[in-house]
Amino acid sequence: MLKRLCVAVSFGLLVLTGASAVELRGAMPVNITSDTAANAKNIAFDEARRQIIADTLRQYADVSMLKSALSDASASELIGLIAMSGIDSEQVSDTTYSADISMTLDADAVRTWLTEKGVQNWLPDDTKQDVFVAFVTLPNGLESWAELKSVARAEQVELDTKHISGNNVRVELPVSKRGAFTIALREAGWRYANQDGNLRVWK
Repeated sequence: MLKRLCVAVSFGLLVLTGASAVELRGAMPVNITSDTAANAKNIAFDEARRQIIADTLRQYADVSMLKSALSDASASELIGLIAMSGIDSEQVSDTTYSADISMTLDADAVRTWLTEKGVQNWLPDDTKQDVFVAFVTLPNGLESWAELKSVARAEQVELDTKHISGNNVRVELPVSKRGAFTIALREAGWRYANQDGNLRVWK
């Protein structure tokens, strides 16, 4: 009979965008008891893998859709999303396994998996290293959208629309135009804030 002694989640995330490839990392201490230490270790890695993937991707994907996809995913399926794993402070007894497990997700594999599972996401694309993402809230719907496009057009910035939901729009813009675009936003009465290297825009 399985008995979980302790599973405390300690999560660390590093996201490198722009000129670097995206890296998604997480860590989780586990302490699992089962009928054998080998089984306990397998359970510990499966739980750590699912939790690290969930915690790492929650800011890049629709949380409810991500949760559903993870609940239906097999262990072997999720193993394919992990680029590297590390173990620290490992301790093993006849029936217990404990360690600090760290994992780095494969950004390309994760992006493909999210798409295949139909999970709405805005994970940055490594192949587009010269763009950043802007999350825009439109106070007056199409009227505000037309105004924002006019602001961008005046700076010769192309808004690459990726997703629209109600008054919320996700777009990609060239990194080289970021400074000019934010100045134009401010002068037009829009507000903006940095969000993990991307941009949140509202008015």
